[in-house]
Amino acid sequence: MKSLSSGWINGFIGVVIFAGSLPATRVAVMDFSPTFLTAARAAIAGLLGLALVLLSRQKLPQKKDWLSLFYVAIGVVIGFPLFTALALQYVSAAHTIVFVGLLPLATAIFGVLRGGERPNLVFWLFAILGGALVFGFMLIQTGTWSFNYGDLFMLLAILLCGFGYAEGGQLSKHLGGWQVICWALILTLPIMLLVSYLYMPVSFDQISISAKLGLAYVSLFSMLIGFFFWYKGLAQGGIATVGQLQLLQPIFGLIIAAVLLHEQVSIAMFAVTVAVIACVACAKKFA
Repeated sequence: MKSLSSGWINGFIGVVIFAGSLPATRVAVMDFSPTFLTAARAAIAGLLGLALVLLSRQKLPQKKDWLSLFYVAIGVVIGFPLFTALALQYVSAAHTIVFVGLLPLATAIFGVLRGGERPNLVFWLFAILGGALVFGFMLIQTGTWSFNYGDLFMLLAILLCGFGYAEGGQLSKHLGGWQVICWALILTLPIMLLVSYLYMPVSFDQISISAKLGLAYVSLFSMLIGFFFWYKGLAQGGIATVGQLQLLQPIFGLIIAAVLLHEQVSIAMFAVTVAVIACVACAKKFA
């Protein structure tokens, strides 16, 4: 029981950290190319991860773990950052947050496929209801629906992210949460350093302070620190169940955007937040 509670606490901290990812990416991609942003955030986080592994004298992962680490890297180090950065060239940050409401379902499905978890029917009903609430509310907030390249990129990003979350959560059970993301980053570090160099802006003098801060946030928090808590939470509390905390991420993302843009949080947003929290609580209870 203590482990389950710790899993939900760690998962919640991870979700709060991840909530700033899309707004920060939106700011950064205004001055950086999607390719450079994807590579640079992974390279910076990878260098920090390498330092952590060396300073703590971690042993190399077992041979059987490297394929799973490769899957984690494809999902959360390369796939999600790249496709969200590409999507944000076509749509607003608020529009991309719509798709985050589908991430808990994607994570739960891959938790079943990759982790062998078997949540019951009631869990799935609340998981689908929570996703529908967030998705429907976000569509109302962002206006009429029109499918474009940005939407396609976000769908790919969500699928890859859910896969990477489930794979990393399963691997964290014996490798450790922060170790998983560090080794996944180290695995891609050589190519990310090379791509960062090739696509580096000619001069950083023309890059705005806000874009640099956006890069710093997604590198340090979204790509590294957030996963310390998130993967540990998934390993402790279960991939499918703790993954439902992601239903709160779009709401947190809107609040962050509202604070940055000085927008008012509506009564409807508050009502949906309460309803989503209830869905998360019920999914936790019946998992």
